[in-house]
Amino acid sequence: MAFPGAEQYLPNSRDLDDLIAAARTCRGCDLYEAADQTVFGAGSPGSTIMFVGEQPGDQEDRAGEPFVGPAGRVFDRALEAADIDRELTYVTNAVKHFKFTRAAGQKRRIHDKPSRTEVVACRPWLLAELDAVAPRIVVCLGATAAQALLGSKFRLTQHRGELFNLADDGDVGPERVEDVIATVHPSSILRGPSDKRDKAFDDFVADLRVVSNLLAS
Repeated sequence: MAFPGAEQYLPNSRDLDDLIAAARTCRGCDLYEAADQTVFGAGSPGSTIMFVGEQPGDQEDRAGEPFVGPAGRVFDRALEAADIDRELTYVTNAVKHFKFTRAAGQKRRIHDKPSRTEVVACRPWLLAELDAVAPRIVVCLGATAAQALLGSKFRLTQHRGELFNLADDGDVGPERVEDVIATVHPSSILRGPSDKRDKAFDDFVADLRVVSNLLAS
């Protein structure tokens, strides 16, 4: 299914407050119809690191803030373990509305992965955030986020923890970002087998330490 995309809803300004206000009116795809609200990024212009996840979850959709649910708590613990100051970061998602399903007769909203067309429709907001924040480093959390910036052929299993730049992308140039790294989304740790979660968390922290080392270099 084709969507009109977010481009027509973007303001001329790249002030974060202006972007947040404009994103509330976005009808670039149909995810806005079921979600409670637009969940834009959080942080300050000039943040050194931008973390990009897939989409807001149930708690994020209700709160209107990114990374405040269970995965967000794992994320915060990992940042602390990797010696990354949350105040230096800007956190956002490739898709700004919560996509979910419900089992028959159930009220609980279950995460549903956004389609490629939904990611592409929302991509102008992500590029506008890159302009507004101008981070030195971008960390893609999960395959959806990585493919939103590095292309649909990117495979997290092959390139996890590697450094990339965006110089070859026509609309995400090297003037915006020095380094890009992709790792897992913290929600994958929670979804994994309980007896392997400690190892998965440690591996996640190891990836974040690559980012910490970049800051120190």
